[in-house]
Amino acid sequence: MLAEHPDLSVRLGKDAIAVRELLVHRIEEYARHCGHADLLRECIDGRVGQ
Repeated sequence: MLAEHPDLSVRLGKDAIAVRELLVHRIEEYARHCGHADLLRECIDGRVGQ
């Protein structure tokens, strides 16, 4: 999808959200879920991340 929009300031959809904003949101969500996975792993094996 990003290859189709080399200009990240292009606005898409009915809400006219910039591609850059969509990309940042995806990164934030991915990081949040990785953090949750770390918490679950810590509960299971007791090891604390560094």
